[in-house]
Amino acid sequence: MRAVASSLVVALVLGLGYLLYDVALTRGADLPGGDLRTLAVALFVAVVIGAGTVVTYLIVPQPTGSGGHRTRTGWSAALGFFAAIPIAYLVLVVVSQVLKPLLV
Repeated sequence: MRAVASSLVVALVLGLGYLLYDVALTRGADLPGGDLRTLAVALFVAVVIGAGTVVTYLIVPQPTGSGGHRTRTGWSAALGFFAAIPIAYLVLVVVSQVLKPLLV
């Protein structure tokens, strides 16, 4: 649950920022740099996956087993990585297909 929650929080915050940027461009705003929506989506996905991987690595230790010593390995990071991919996709779908039509 913590792997999903960490990725979801980052994706929601960045998704709202992307939504504001997308709506502003759709309404004709003249922003510096022009239309960089493709770059924004690529950065969104990279940051959500990166943050999900790192945060999950830091907060989700491996099971203790018989020794009682908690460790973090690449498996913790992999859990965050694979949890972040569908979360990034689903947040982008909700932002672009559900919320944007309501605002434009």
